Amino acid sequence: MGSLNQTDPEISCLLSLEAKRQKETINLIASENYASRAVLEAHGSFLTNKYAEGYPGNRYYGGCENMDATENLAIERAKKLFHSEHANVQPHSGAQANMAAYYALMSYGDTVMGMSLAHGGHLTHGDKVSFSGKSYNFIHYGVNRETERIDYQEVEKLALKHKPRLIVVGASAYPRILDFERFRRIADMVGARVLADIAHIAGLVAVGLHPTPVPYSDIVSSTAHKTLRGPRSGFILCRKEYASSVDSAVFPRMQGGPMMHAIAAKAVAFYEAMQSEFTQYQQAVLDNALTLGTELQKGGLRLVSGGTDNHMLLVDLTEAGVTGKEAQEALEQTHIVVNKNAIPFDTRPPRIASGLRLGTPATTSRGFTIEEMKTIASLIVKVISNIGDEGVKGQVKEEVLHICSRHPVPGIDI
Repeated sequence: MGSLNQTDPEISCLLSLEAKRQKETINLIASENYASRAVLEAHGSFLTNKYAEGYPGNRYYGGCENMDATENLAIERAKKLFHSEHANVQPHSGAQANMAAYYALMSYGDTVMGMSLAHGGHLTHGDKVSFSGKSYNFIHYGVNRETERIDYQEVEKLALKHKPRLIVVGASAYPRILDFERFRRIADMVGARVLADIAHIAGLVAVGLHPTPVPYSDIVSSTAHKTLRGPRSGFILCRKEYASSVDSAVFPRMQGGPMMHAIAAKAVAFYEAMQSEFTQYQQAVLDNALTLGTELQKGGLRLVSGGTDNHMLLVDLTEAGVTGKEAQEALEQTHIVVNKNAIPFDTRPPRIASGLRLGTPATTSRGFTIEEMKTIASLIVKVISNIGDEGVKGQVKEEVLHICSRHPVPGIDI
């Protein structure tokens, strides 16, 4: 930080403030995590300096021998980790990975099925404000009103009616197991292809704690920074038959030169995910999520679908008489960071929302235990039950700071 402080003290100050914020908050945002120091070193390295447009062995610039070796290493590790025939590690983000997958599998205007954003899907699964919803004819499926789980019979009916070219499987706010095999069977009924978006669950899939979509999908897209605990970036897995289509969709159709520093950081993350400690970490993520959910229920809060099978929880605040926005803001004042989130069949607009989405990847990376998750659940309940009480929020904040002081932040402290 010495050079940065001398060159640009304003940015240096903001980075210091953000490090302090991360160290002094309990991060329960399901899509965030803490990358290791090794991942951060690769991501912030002088590989930033190198333009490597093209692919290993076929670049448009000279001096790429080390870039080729780096990218090949990332590719081989991704293939090995997920047991995939082919991998492309160049997408800059999960959204761009999905864009490339659509390019590889469809033409503009084709009919696609994806999970509704209002029921836990993702913007790039056909929401009308996204490029996906503007470029393709999306038919949305959702969850059953009573079970709040994906209604596979309804998915089948929609597929038979609309004959989609592609079915997208994946979610950003769905706390249950995704049945990739059943989606494959439904797709086969109508001759559709399957794209599995595992951005949230990639870490769980990598160690076998969530069923893998690889055998049942034509293409798998993902980010690297959620449960996988890598840099903010994307990647694609696919069958060999789609390798050429995927690669040409990423470059040159969608983007130019790859971010080689990010690819190096992905390679590090894939390597870390192959270690036995990573499996232990993912099991702890699940244990902490289950504990957090159970304790919130004991405190009177309702969980959408009644619980969780993965790293996240969706809390319905309707009966608590509090909006998601109010709860998020109140909790943030106590240094507990969450995000407001729509619940299925929500009557409030997304910017207000009736729920909260909580996740345990980041807290688990800091070494939070089951007992601490019980404490955190009680603190959340206390704040939500006393939403306007500044005294209660002050007490909770003190306890949160005490908990945080016992846990170093990966990449910052260690």
